[in-house]
Amino acid sequence: MKSNPKYILLINIHGLIRGHELELGRDADTGGQTKYVLEFATTLSKRPDVEQVDLMTRRIADRQVSEDYNKIIEPLNSKARIVRIDCGPKEYIPKENLWDYLDNFVDNALIFLKEQNNLPGIIHAHYADAGYVGIRLSHQLELPLVFTAHSLGRSKRKRLIAGGMKSADIEKRYNMARRINAEEETLGSAALVITSTSHEINEQYASYDFYQPDSMQMIPPGTDLEKFHPPVGDELDSPIFKEISKFLINPDKPMILALSRPDQRKNIHTLIATYGNSLELQKLANLVIVAGTRKDIRDLDTGAQEVLTDLLLTVDQYDLYGKVAYPKTHKPDEVPVLYRLASLSGGVFINPALTEPFGLTLIEAAASFLPIVATEDGGPIDIVRNCLNGYLINPLDKSDIIDKILRILKDKKHRHNLSENGLNGVNRNYTWESHTDKYVKAIQPIIEKRKPLKRLPVSRRQMIYHNGAIVSDIDQNLLGDMDSLARLNQVLSGHRKNISFCIATGRRLDSALTILKKYQIIQPDVLITSIGTEIYYGGNLERDRVWTNHIDHLWNRNAVHRILSDLTGLKLQPKAEQSRHKISYYYDPKLAPSLDDIKTLLYQNEQTVNLIYSFGQFLDIIPIRASKGYAIRWFSEQWDIALDHMLTAGGSGADEDLMRGNTLSVVVKNRHNEELSNLTDIEPIYFSEKKFAAGILDGIEYYDFFRRCEK
Repeated sequence: MKSNPKYILLINIHGLIRGHELELGRDADTGGQTKYVLEFATTLSKRPDVEQVDLMTRRIADRQVSEDYNKIIEPLNSKARIVRIDCGPKEYIPKENLWDYLDNFVDNALIFLKEQNNLPGIIHAHYADAGYVGIRLSHQLELPLVFTAHSLGRSKRKRLIAGGMKSADIEKRYNMARRINAEEETLGSAALVITSTSHEINEQYASYDFYQPDSMQMIPPGTDLEKFHPPVGDELDSPIFKEISKFLINPDKPMILALSRPDQRKNIHTLIATYGNSLELQKLANLVIVAGTRKDIRDLDTGAQEVLTDLLLTVDQYDLYGKVAYPKTHKPDEVPVLYRLASLSGGVFINPALTEPFGLTLIEAAASFLPIVATEDGGPIDIVRNCLNGYLINPLDKSDIIDKILRILKDKKHRHNLSENGLNGVNRNYTWESHTDKYVKAIQPIIEKRKPLKRLPVSRRQMIYHNGAIVSDIDQNLLGDMDSLARLNQVLSGHRKNISFCIATGRRLDSALTILKKYQIIQPDVLITSIGTEIYYGGNLERDRVWTNHIDHLWNRNAVHRILSDLTGLKLQPKAEQSRHKISYYYDPKLAPSLDDIKTLLYQNEQTVNLIYSFGQFLDIIPIRASKGYAIRWFSEQWDIALDHMLTAGGSGADEDLMRGNTLSVVVKNRHNEELSNLTDIEPIYFSEKKFAAGILDGIEYYDFFRRCEK
């Protein structure tokens, strides 16, 4: 039976897919992915060089859902159709429960395909379950396989852990090991893997054993140009403009527009502080921040509460009333109007996020004739390179942000050229037509067997997840000698698939990220900041909210601050060093009460806290349940990594409980080692004679750490 190179088979097994009135958001399985594959199939079929597109999914006969999902064949147009295959029980079930039935899908799909006049020329699997099926169809029919993951199990597992789920519960509910194994197997078999950004290739897929960058290609999805387009002239009459105008003294000024969720990673605080520090920006433009919708901040989750409360306090700190708008609500159909209002005003769109995997808002802004300033991370790098419609910024460098915004606002001709570039760039790179153009060009040599399949030598790790971790402070540990830091970076990079890299620092998140970037320290898998009061996972910096709630026990920041406010020898550090669960002081041991006396005073006033003294001058007061040591034990339990497979490196009093217990600990030589001298007799801790990162490398060798973690 011959294959037809102009016949493309798409497989998307889970979710509710039909050709009309998609039930988006009905559940976790019926969202953006189902919308994508349907629009992709339809657009692909409209091409003259494509004769047939089948979108193969699961047939569902269930009174709880529409009868539409029970039709074996549903035409989309004359060249495209949805084909539904029987798979396990007839009723609708979540994708996590489908794994035991996927071989039924394979057998029934084979029966269907062999009944057709021709076999497809290529199979394109969407998500891990379709990858499992696609591999088997590909091998049995001798057809090339293309894979789009949409999301990856290893990344999702980190997000779930950050949300408080235990490893065992994740396996039980999500069948995560089966999913990751399917992803590995698919990556090992696919002739082509399609991603939306280069960030996915370099950061997310790189964590897989069968990572093959030469077989991966970035083809960004299309955007709706009927919805997002340049101003048409009626935007100033819109309700959302009237709402924004309520905040502003002069609403006709150019608009610096930021649009995001109220999430710490979106870096809204830095944006407002940047604007507050620049009188020139305040004179030239208004700042408009659209951060979700709210009725009452107190009803939101803790993270959103923190972000929005900080927004209000920062506006007040810099006295930006009349210059900053932060509307409480907006409708979904008002989002395109917001972009057009900013464009009409002569403004700019800004995305100052700490991390940005894709950056859909940047494409929407470009389509709306609005130049952009965006974080130099992930998707924005690709977008600015493709569209040439703005500037990349260091999201933690206020002067860089000010400079890039002013470049656009102060030169109208330059701003217009950037807007033109953006509109042209979107039409060239981010429409459905451009998406399918690039797709067909990518698959054509594979179908015609003109492109040999290149494979790097790979092997599977002994354990599916990390089985060890290296934990280090930043100051006096990683910093101090660039040569040894470069060697440590190389060693850590070489073991990323088996060993987690964790940083535990007293610095706040923004300060830690600035240092990591400045000294080119590799991205940690886990980032413990503010003396163990905050934990973040992965490159996307997923905050562990359960940890935050856990340490809130018995913590009363205002009371602690009030009790210590009049003590001699204690001086609050700058605001940048303070956080919700950390009060930081400069401590003068010649003038201040002893640490024991301070602790007694707090206990007498019913404040149960941890006192952390370090570097001979810093005193941090944090919740009783928080510390670096507590945090890594939480991380150990959440990630299921034994403490004796953790190497911890420190060098000051702030690291003391990090070093105690069953971890393998190394004290890096520096002038603050006397703060850890009480550990020499009671703990089997290795005191290295080498400084900075060289001391960490010495500890790795002393414990034969990597070999130990193989056991």
